[in-house]
Order: sequence, then structure tokens, then C-alpha cells
Amino acid sequence: MVGMMESAGKQKKIVIVVENLPCPFDRRVWQEAKTLREAGYQVSIICPMGEGYGETFEIIDDIYIYRHPLWYEANGILGYLLEYSSALFWEFILLWRVYLTRGFDIVHACNPPDLIFLPGGFFKLLGKKFVFDHHDINPELFEAKFGKRGLLYRLALLLERLTFYVADISIATNNSYKGIAIDRGRMKPDRVFVVRSGPNMERLKLMPPKKSLRNGKRFLVGYVGVMGKQEGIDHLLRSVQYITHVLRRQDVQFYLVGGGTELDSLREYANKLKVSDYVFFSGRLSEQELLEVLNTADLCVNPDVANEMNDKSTMNKILEYMALGKPIVQFDLKEGRVSARGASLYAKKNDEVDFALKIIQLLDNEELRIKMGSFGRKRIIDELEWSYEAPKLLEAYSTV
Repeated sequence: MVGMMESAGKQKKIVIVVENLPCPFDRRVWQEAKTLREAGYQVSIICPMGEGYGETFEIIDDIYIYRHPLWYEANGILGYLLEYSSALFWEFILLWRVYLTRGFDIVHACNPPDLIFLPGGFFKLLGKKFVFDHHDINPELFEAKFGKRGLLYRLALLLERLTFYVADISIATNNSYKGIAIDRGRMKPDRVFVVRSGPNMERLKLMPPKKSLRNGKRFLVGYVGVMGKQEGIDHLLRSVQYITHVLRRQDVQFYLVGGGTELDSLREYANKLKVSDYVFFSGRLSEQELLEVLNTADLCVNPDVANEMNDKSTMNKILEYMALGKPIVQFDLKEGRVSARGASLYAKKNDEVDFALKIIQLLDNEELRIKMGSFGRKRIIDELEWSYEAPKLLEAYSTV
């Protein structure tokens, strides 16, 4: 690829726009950026600031990162309007900055939200290409957050349709998303490319367990993810209550890693359920600290509730658990099964008691834990790690 670009006499230039996470914290975006840079593209990233990422400009691995403030962290419909308006303003400003300094040929937009087609479409008028990297299905995300459909849901469908209309190609994270791009987005199948969020095995290293994380208990159950309303942490806490108060199992420590708008309310809910002695909310951790937690865990959980969004979405946490050889408990979701297969036990949909029983079943069967963990790690190494997905990303770009 590099040789092709040099022989053509012009290095292709890409600007990636991501609104909901800073880079390089957003692992999928960072892996894509590094893959494109290593293939000879010039890569710039526009993203928000975040905890630990307060610099407005930074160069890492020859990738130029432009960060903007996020004036409001969304919680509620009005909050999202304020957040997205602020982000769009800064995205336009920073796109012009990159355009007038480094330049770009392609705008690579990562949702949510489905609004980046506005600046992307504007620069298409100036001869640039627009690539849509479909991270979340926004109409279903809206329904999961607010529990209803209506005018705003229909607006989300319209914005999704317009995003696909503007896009030269779409990159889907799984086949369910590809189907949405074709059926609902009306894109031609040969313009939709599946690039899964495969983990980087160089980053996810096996380490000895850190016994102090168990808080004096026999077992550790790990979770990593966003602390939001649609992530099902409330379901997990009720499962913990069943384990500790009904089954009287007090030998299990739950370690929940991640930040988000619901973190404080979830801590209060744990107090209300009287499970705070068994649940620790760490907030966001450094890469090293996160690996220490996951390597110490006897099993890991994904409590994402069964709904249209989660059923069709691939959760990065599942793949990272598998990469570290951890058996998993999750609700029975379509794409969850596609990813994990035999590396997971599947509780009945949104059944907190069955979820709790599956956790205990695994904790009480070390042989099964080892078998499932080994299966998951082998599946990542043989089929799903990022090295298998990087060529698919470059193939998608070769069509633009």
C-alpha cells in the first residue's frame, strides 16, 4: 500500500472524526488510525477531550490529534442536544483547521451521533470523500436510553438514512450492522464492509493475579464498560444482591471498571441494595490497572440487557475478556453468541436470578472456567484479533 501511494506521487490524507470518546482512549478508532498510518496514509483525528486527555493538540505515533472541549456531558434529551451542538461546532472549526494546514482527502466519521454527515457532506462539496464508520445503531440506542419511540426516534431514523446517503462507503462492525446499512440505509452491498473490533493481543497481555483486588474474598468477578443507563449495571447489582443475600455467598468480590453519567447513581443504588461490601466501582483506570483487574478476575460479566440495540451489537468487552482467557456470563443476545460461542454461559434474557446462578455455576466449577477461557482465547488468536481485521479496513479504503 505504501509503495502504491508513493508511486502515485501523492500521499492520501484522512481525518477521522469521533464525538463520544477521546483518542487514543477509543481503542477501535486508535487501531484503525494506526493501521491506516502504517499503510502510508496521513492521519489526523478530531475528538473530544476527556479524563486524562486534556491536551488540545498532540502527536502520537505520527498521528495528529486535535481535541475540543465537551461543554456538556449528556444526560437526558436536552443534554444530548447541548452536547451534540457543541461537538458539531468544534468539529466544523477543527475540520477547517486540518483542511487549511495538513489537508485531507477523506472524512472518516465515527458515530454516535449520526450528525457528522453534516460537516462530512459540506466537505464533499469541496471534492472530499465521506466514510461512515458505523459504531452504534442510533435509533435503537435512543430507544434503549429513553425507553420509547416517537418523533425523536423517527428523527434518529432520518439522520441515519441521511448519513448512509452521504457516505461513499460504510464500515460495519458486524453482519447485523451490515444488514441495517443495506436494508434501512439502502446502500449497495459492495459499498458496505464488515470490519470487526478485534482486540490487539500485544496490548492485552497475560499477567499474574493481584490478590489484593479480591478484598479478602475467594473469587473476583470483573466488568469493564460504560456506566450508563443502557448497560444493565442495575441488573448486575440485583444479581449481586441475590448471590449475597439469598444464596448467602459472601466469598465473591465484584470489581466494576468504567466511568459514565450514571456512576454516582449506581453507587447509591448499590448502597440501597446493601451490596456495597461486595461491589467496588473503580471509575476509569489506566491500561495497567485495567489489565491487573481483568487478569485477577475468575470470570467476567456483560450485563447488557436484551433489547434491539444490544442484540445486534458487538461488545468490545466480550472480545477483550476472551483475549485474556476469561470465561463469561452474559444475557442471551444474538451478536454476543456470535462473538463468544463456547466462551460464555448465556442467562435467560433479562433474568437477574438466572444471571446470578450462571455466575455461581462457573465459580464453583474451576475445570469449566479453564475450558471456556481457553476456548475464548484460542478463538481470538485464531480468528478475531485485529490482525485479521486490518486488511479488511485497507480493502474498504482501496474502493474509496
